[in-house]
Amino acid sequence: MGTWSIDINCDVGEGVGNEASLFPFISSCNIACGGHAGDVSTMTDIVKMAKAHRIKIGAHPSYPDKVNFGREVMDIPDVDLKQSIAEQLDVFDKVLQAENTQLHHIKAHGALYNQTAKDSHLASVYLEAIEPFREKAFLYVPDGSVIAELALGYGFRFIYEAFGDRNYNPDLTLVSRKKENAVILEPSKVLHHVLPIVKEGKVLTVDGSDQSIKAKTICIHGDTPSALQILTYLSKELPKHRVQLQK
Repeated sequence: MGTWSIDINCDVGEGVGNEASLFPFISSCNIACGGHAGDVSTMTDIVKMAKAHRIKIGAHPSYPDKVNFGREVMDIPDVDLKQSIAEQLDVFDKVLQAENTQLHHIKAHGALYNQTAKDSHLASVYLEAIEPFREKAFLYVPDGSVIAELALGYGFRFIYEAFGDRNYNPDLTLVSRKKENAVILEPSKVLHHVLPIVKEGKVLTVDGSDQSIKAKTICIHGDTPSALQILTYLSKELPKHRVQLQK
């Protein structure tokens, strides 16, 4: 009988304050670095916590938009966006240096993540902004995305990501958060959503169809109201299905 392993990541440092509870159940994290949330103090505290739990550390840059939590597309000049992303990563890198630890990955947040998945120009701007980290870090990107294709050409290493607490459209885009069925809150439903992704490379979409999907890391959002319940449940149930957390 086969066995599987999966990395589980959380977006953290976003003001919820639940990291100490979540970290025992995950293997990587994406820390807000000032664009949509976070500052040097929160970054430092959470980096220390991640080190203590031996969790892979990632940067989570965003549109510079704390008002909308980085979840709305911004009409911003390329040069300004590039500068903001570069500054976010520079601050985060300085925190990592001060804490004598290293960056494992970079994952865009919210609207920036979703837009770079389908907009080749924006994806290029983003990749140019993070180019200094090309040799240092993986990118977390969605399967079938424009950014995954461009990242390959730019020489970035990347890891395909899927979302355990979000529903998918048939084209593998995420259901808009403006819709009631965007987020999966019940732990058992998250498990049934995640298992086919991990074991079969398939995801059940909102129209009832199974779509092929590649993923080596699964995100459970730290600000999902039932995040702790979901992660606790997965930690107990995944091993019963021969799926281990990839540390």
